[in-house]
Amino acid sequence: MSDLPKAEFAFPGPLRDQLVAAILSGAKTSTTGLLIEYERDGDPLPVAGARSVVVDSDDRPVAVIEVTGVRVVRLADVDLAHARDEGEGYASVARWRAGHEGFWHGSEFRAYLGDPEFTVDDDTYAVLERFRVVERL
Repeated sequence: MSDLPKAEFAFPGPLRDQLVAAILSGAKTSTTGLLIEYERDGDPLPVAGARSVVVDSDDRPVAVIEVTGVRVVRLADVDLAHARDEGEGYASVARWRAGHEGFWHGSEFRAYLGDPEFTVDDDTYAVLERFRVVERL
């Protein structure tokens, strides 16, 4: 397990704790990142079959997940099934988008990107990832 990469959802704090709880309960089986994050960090896109270790806000391993699918789409093309499977209670794509824009337009995310004016629009590319829990730790 120590050779698996970390899967960090959001930044440490209440949101990460909420997302980790949703993963552990089985409510969260999808997640969204922006393509610009992968480009900034020089990371390859996830691939089906890849496994990683989910960590909580204290950087403790809590589960191993396996990617079951990946799509790169414009934000305007995110579908309701993906939004629902994020496990955060979104009943519409519009609410999903508003919630995610709040995160992406927040000071922590903008600082991470090094761009205090960063914004997303319909043509921003998102990486939609599906996963399953293979082991709880």
